[in-house]
Amino acid sequence: MVMYDSILARSFSRHEQKKLRYGAFVCCLLIALCFCAVLKPNLNPLPALKLQRSMGVKHQILALWETNSTQQVIKNMLEYPEINTNTTEEFENMTSQVAADSDDLQQNASTLTNPIASSSQAEEAKIEEVVTKNLEPLCNTMEAKTEFCELNMDVHVDAKSSSAFVVSSQIGNRSWSIRPYARKEDKTAMSRTRAWSVKPVIGDLEIPQCNRNHRVPAILFSNGGYTGNHFHEFTDVVIPLFITSRKYDGEVQFLISDIKPFWVTKYQAVLKGLSKYDIIDIDKEDVVHCFPSLTVGLKRHEKELSIDPSKHSYSMKDFREFLRNSFSLKKANAIRIKDGHQRKRPRLLIIPRKRTRSFTNTGEISKMARRLGFKVIVAEADINLSKFAEVVNSCDVLMGVHGAGLTNILFLPENAVFIQILPIGGFEWLATNDFGEPSQDMNLKYLEYKISNEESTLIQQYPLDHAVFTDPYSIGKQGWEAFKSIFLEKQNVKLNVNRFRPTLLKALELLHQN
Repeated sequence: MVMYDSILARSFSRHEQKKLRYGAFVCCLLIALCFCAVLKPNLNPLPALKLQRSMGVKHQILALWETNSTQQVIKNMLEYPEINTNTTEEFENMTSQVAADSDDLQQNASTLTNPIASSSQAEEAKIEEVVTKNLEPLCNTMEAKTEFCELNMDVHVDAKSSSAFVVSSQIGNRSWSIRPYARKEDKTAMSRTRAWSVKPVIGDLEIPQCNRNHRVPAILFSNGGYTGNHFHEFTDVVIPLFITSRKYDGEVQFLISDIKPFWVTKYQAVLKGLSKYDIIDIDKEDVVHCFPSLTVGLKRHEKELSIDPSKHSYSMKDFREFLRNSFSLKKANAIRIKDGHQRKRPRLLIIPRKRTRSFTNTGEISKMARRLGFKVIVAEADINLSKFAEVVNSCDVLMGVHGAGLTNILFLPENAVFIQILPIGGFEWLATNDFGEPSQDMNLKYLEYKISNEESTLIQQYPLDHAVFTDPYSIGKQGWEAFKSIFLEKQNVKLNVNRFRPTLLKALELLHQN
């Protein structure tokens, strides 16, 4: 090194040596950059990005699980019939489903990553399109309230194995287990619902052969869960069935699992309005039915008694119009009260309830309402839904204590008034979410009346300083049975007609505005 320095010293001046060193440094830098440009790996970001997003969904689920709101806890405690939060088993199934998606994406990302930059942007886009198509799931298990599979290909339905088979070489051998009742977060409801498997197979040899071929699509849903409760029959089954099947304009076959004959009789008008074909009690079938396509499970909105028009092609206005047509309901709009002499009185329907949370002074309430100018009808729903729907539709105002019977507001005419009576026990959240908000989506005018302690018959059983009146949530902490026994089964309502009178006057005022 000393020898080279001496040679440079003799051949070049100090200034020239400095310039030579700088030039050599720049040349080395350029050579290094050239090597990097030629040899750099093609780091395709798209599959990796999809993997990151998939894992992000899993973390979001974990975050939601860990931060369950107080209101939701209260709702789960008070729901009637009882509603439970997701079980640990259901949550693990959900997260394992996301993890499986992530593994598939990661595997495809590793096979598509090219260590040498040899593909153009157009080729990368084409590869990404193929990956997305191949990974497109048959089943949607990420909805809050429901899960469903849309099988837009030939389907073989085998009731003996509770399975729907599809032939596809692009989906792989992944299968799904679906309970086709639209309240998937509820353990009790799901325990009453038969599970169905969706199984893709590669070749015809692996699939049971058809015994009956159908030319129209099919929808498979369940009468399990809380079928038998009027509220749940509509929010969990009838409205979701409308959302899922209406697009077929009657050209669809219904397959009902866990069938309840009384439900079929009760909703005959609805079923005939949505399908031109006789229903199939699929659980009893010992042959394989084949369809050009099949939906397992029903779509629904997260809110009760509601349809999201931005997500589906229909709204609650469309559903109520469908009910009017199906049940031949004549009254489209509530009465409009004009100033001066009113020849026709507005009709008030009182739903008294027969067993629990019933009015104990229905006669007194009716007498006061007649003095205000109402024509009063007192009626309770029975198995003949068509007949009761006509009664409800003929009225301009409906009032009743919070409970499943209030679901009949669906049959009220447009701009009618709905009065919900809240018993004591902390029903505010349930009242708003089950009926208050949904009624406004139905274009009804909503009023709420919260009874005083003195209007509850519980005052005859407990002193006013008891937790029943001062801290009803402490009763709920003792468990569902304790809460239900007191606030749902032992409580009736004796309305203070003088205190309630302004609410009926407000209803008349709202009818003036029609």
